[in-house]
Amino acid sequence: MSLRRLQRLRRTKVIRDMLSDVGFSMEHLIQPIFAVEGISQAEPILGLKDNYRLPVNQVLAQIESDYERGVRNFLLFPVPAKKMERNFSGKFAADLIKKVKDKFTDQISIWVDICLCSYNVDGHCCIYDQNGVHNLSASLQELANLAKEYALSGADGVAPSDMNDGRTAVIRQTLDEVGRDCAAIMSYSAKFASNFYGPFRNACDSPPRFGDRKQYQIDVRSRRDALASSLRCYNEGADLLMVKPAMSSIDLIAPIKESSGAACGAYQVSGEFASLTLLSDNGLVDFQAALKETLLVLRRAGANFIITYGARHAAEIGLAPSF
Repeated sequence: MSLRRLQRLRRTKVIRDMLSDVGFSMEHLIQPIFAVEGISQAEPILGLKDNYRLPVNQVLAQIESDYERGVRNFLLFPVPAKKMERNFSGKFAADLIKKVKDKFTDQISIWVDICLCSYNVDGHCCIYDQNGVHNLSASLQELANLAKEYALSGADGVAPSDMNDGRTAVIRQTLDEVGRDCAAIMSYSAKFASNFYGPFRNACDSPPRFGDRKQYQIDVRSRRDALASSLRCYNEGADLLMVKPAMSSIDLIAPIKESSGAACGAYQVSGEFASLTLLSDNGLVDFQAALKETLLVLRRAGANFIITYGARHAAEIGLAPSF
């Protein structure tokens, strides 16, 4: 592994603000964006209030709108028009990233989710051979290729969410070899095989076509595995760690930070956010008050950053920008 570069997380003001330990403001939030190749108009995502599957040519306008509302950090989920068995390419998303960075340069941070589920014909986050055996080496190579493509396009960082063993080390080595040693890795280091991902899988067209993901995502009963997985990712070169889902992993944020010394964030996943939306739609909760409460609790638990579908609502719930 190459020398750990702490300066990756000091590189721009936006990233420094996102990871500041003091206070709580909009800069600590990351807004997911779904860029869908091959569709012609925005499609609402069931349960995810004010979030859409966006045609590629509408993504820049959405980011501009969010920027005007104070959002500074974005997590891009590319959804290709055609699924394949191997040799995945995210050229459409790489071209989009270049356009975003040309317009905003370092005024925003753009992170890109790295996984195979949206590209893969079987919807899995890894490659299975014809005998149904997990092909780890092929999976890692495909992940590294996607990470390279997006990093070379100008992404501030990549966020591997696949949970394949060793993916952080391979991605770090690949980025360093192509001269993108400044690109950070935000690892989904403690990602559980959860029941709360349904709206997201519909948005990314990524439900597995057979079986489930319990062979590579963490069993919800295993605290030990979550801590070991996070420490492994950090030792392999991850700059940032993460728990997912947020609320059902809240007990792990502080231990992960203490054991690794790294910043650890939380992903308020689609099922968690959708619960707020659906409760609100039925008059059972005040959406803004409930969203604010959940974000404050995650920050109280020690989350350095929070990925939430409600980042664009932060100003409405009183999380003012510090700029």
